Amino acid sequence: MGVRRRYPHADRSERHQPLHVVLMIGEADQQSVSPEDGAYWSIETNDLLLRLETSVSGLASSEAASRLAKFGRNTPASTSSASALAVFARQFRSPLVLILIFAACVSAFVGDGQEAAIIGAIVLASCVLSFTQEYGASRATEALKQRISRKAIVLRDGAECSVAADDIVPGDVIRLSAGNLIPVDGIILEARDFNVSEAVLTGETFPAVKTPGRSAPDAALTLRTNAVYTGTSVRSGTATVLAAATGPRTEFASIAAALERQIPETGFARGIRLFGYLMTEIMLAIVILVFFANLMLHRPLIESLLFSLALAVGLTPELLPAIISVTLARGARAMAVNGVIVRRLDAIENLGSMDLLCTDKTGTLTEGVIHLDGWLDVDGNPSTDILLWGRLNATLQTGLKNPLDEAIAGAPGEGASLAAFTKVDEIPYDFIRKRLSVVVRNKDAQDLLITKGAVQNVLETCSFVRTAKGLEPLNEMDRAAIEEKFRRWSADGYRVLGLAIRRFERQKTFSRKDEIDLAFAGFLLFLDPPKRGVKETLAELAQRGIAVKVISGDNRYVAAHLAQAIGLRADRIMTGEELSKLTKSALFAGVQHTDLFVEIDPNQKERIVQALRSRGRVVGYLGDGINDAPALHEADIGISVDSAVDVAREAADIILLKQDLGVLVRGVDDGRKTFANTMKYISITTSANFGNMISMAVASLFLPFLPLLAKQILLNNFLSDVPSLAIASDNVDPDQLHRPRHWDIRFVRRFMISFGLVSSLFDFATFAFLLFFAHATEAAFQTAWFVESLLTELAIVLIVRTHRAFWASRPSPLLAWLTLAVGIIAIMIPYLPFAAWFGFVPLPLPVLAGLIAITALYLLVSEATKRWFFGQESQARKKLLARQRSFLDRLVAKV
Repeated sequence: MGVRRRYPHADRSERHQPLHVVLMIGEADQQSVSPEDGAYWSIETNDLLLRLETSVSGLASSEAASRLAKFGRNTPASTSSASALAVFARQFRSPLVLILIFAACVSAFVGDGQEAAIIGAIVLASCVLSFTQEYGASRATEALKQRISRKAIVLRDGAECSVAADDIVPGDVIRLSAGNLIPVDGIILEARDFNVSEAVLTGETFPAVKTPGRSAPDAALTLRTNAVYTGTSVRSGTATVLAAATGPRTEFASIAAALERQIPETGFARGIRLFGYLMTEIMLAIVILVFFANLMLHRPLIESLLFSLALAVGLTPELLPAIISVTLARGARAMAVNGVIVRRLDAIENLGSMDLLCTDKTGTLTEGVIHLDGWLDVDGNPSTDILLWGRLNATLQTGLKNPLDEAIAGAPGEGASLAAFTKVDEIPYDFIRKRLSVVVRNKDAQDLLITKGAVQNVLETCSFVRTAKGLEPLNEMDRAAIEEKFRRWSADGYRVLGLAIRRFERQKTFSRKDEIDLAFAGFLLFLDPPKRGVKETLAELAQRGIAVKVISGDNRYVAAHLAQAIGLRADRIMTGEELSKLTKSALFAGVQHTDLFVEIDPNQKERIVQALRSRGRVVGYLGDGINDAPALHEADIGISVDSAVDVAREAADIILLKQDLGVLVRGVDDGRKTFANTMKYISITTSANFGNMISMAVASLFLPFLPLLAKQILLNNFLSDVPSLAIASDNVDPDQLHRPRHWDIRFVRRFMISFGLVSSLFDFATFAFLLFFAHATEAAFQTAWFVESLLTELAIVLIVRTHRAFWASRPSPLLAWLTLAVGIIAIMIPYLPFAAWFGFVPLPLPVLAGLIAITALYLLVSEATKRWFFGQESQARKKLLARQRSFLDRLVAKV
């Protein structure tokens, strides 16, 4: 499961329960285990292997299947995949639904069984409608999540194989390397330079060094140096781990629910919450006012209570949770078709709101298929020795897999056979040293250490240089010549690695302290050309209001060359060294005017994203490596790719199935469509419902009877919600995709009041028509206004769903047909056999014609109001942007 932030976690050393279960696998071990025995980190390795009935070569596949059936899948206990019954029951937890059920019970108790039955039937129908939408959406979401399930390397039947992380069981032996997310709680059998980031459990930002051995039974979690835990990630090195606890018995599972609760609220969720507060305030005011006003008019208590509650329900968009679930799930499915998997549905809105994308260059701006284009000695001449040593280093290392090693291994060219060499040891890559060493041995009496990595980082280990004459001391002139070649090739677009060697007398093990007094031997040149069509894709992002900034660990020369080739500005560059000298305020001022951040380390990526967000930008970050995880956490929308390392994929909100910015462009469009359709429902229901409810509240104070009965209000609300189910599939105008969209509760309030007042104006016109021209009776008045209010609610659907003229924007076929069908039902209801159940009476044709005429006029006035309203909003937005730009410019000038 994904975790969006790092949180401190209290010491849990007193919890030894997990192994109480795990240590009782065999029939002979079915007895209680003391707390000390349960502390698996304190048990001798061989003893623990016996208790788990496994070995260092792992489990047999048949035994693993048996244990999977016994212990269950390796996932924390989760409530996300609720059963159909639980989802259905959740529909009745709404306070409004519970109040209506209570009101129906009161009606039945006082003898009005028909009223109670009708209210109960409408409430049940609404809950069923909401359930079918929400449950279908949740099933679709779960199906999408299965497409990005994690894999792990385990030993089964004595051989390495890849299995789903969910299928790992106690007793499995797992291979881990840099970038892996650790899938179990267990102990280390073997390790080499193994560093683990445990921030998710401990809050400690620096990686912990892990080695085989034993820890004290009462050791705190941070002091168990021989144990690893689910959800933590491998920062560097390699290890073999014995799984001791899985699934709900892990340390991570015990705090997973708390971590989920602390995930920062997205703008979308915050907007929904504020909208709920707004509706609650209005609803309470109307209910209290209308209820007591009707009591003062000496109307029956139960009738007044039901009417007031029905008003509240009529105002509240009770299908909003279902509509949001359906709209987001539909958006997620559409994005999946286009190659974008959504890990958190709330993130769809953030993707649509994104106005700045930060990305590395490899694979997104470049082809990502890296070719080894040269293997050169220190003089710049081709060298078969450099190719041989590069291949030995790339193919024999067992740590972090990367495209550069794959390019070396697959490069053409002849050289000595690799089979003549055997591996002695390796010193794995890490992001501080930025180099990797492998020690090999052949017929010679000495071992050969081969180091490759960033030119500067390799050069700092060297005291000699290997020339055509042999080994010579490395002087300043040699260093300058090497650095000049590096700059020249980088400026031509090559990525350059340095390679150095040193011979040792034969020994068993090597460590980082042996990376001294090396001889610089040559260079490996890689070419990763710009991706075809990337310039056009960047233009498409710009058209959608999304700027692009490159954040890369590569050197400034390569980044500048690429920027020039793809149309980005190459003159606004900031290096990691320059960034490290900036204060927080200076960085805040500088990031806005920088397009290329180069030679950046992982923590600096996080600082850059943080500074950009502080400037009010909605930042997306696209990355796929271990060093991208902090920035993915910090960004508003973390984006990774399906081929990324585990820790990057788990930190991301969005997974691209193809490392292509074109896929992301389509995902942004889908995100904006999803947001637009959600806002349509809110705009439609609030404007129409608010106007109708205000009209009824006012009318109830002046009419000698209630303008609508409670059951009529509920039926009206139910029927008007039916077309809303199709909003998730509605067409979205292209102009709504051209800029980022954000939640604005003040906009919702202004919209509701503006269109609500127009609705109320026509409601009062309807009242006047019915009272003074049609001379309607109580039942005729209620029937006529039911028809008119339902028709106006349907009409507003066609108006509000687009910013264009309603005849210039075509709704989806489903929305159009449902709206038309409900409109016909609204006109026919007074003439149907069951009309009397709801208190309806047939309407004379002149009255019906008058209602249709009022509705048509309402349609035209609402269209004019829409043009005025959005014109005012556009001017206000331009003024706000101008003020913000002026303020930021003054702030930058001060800094």
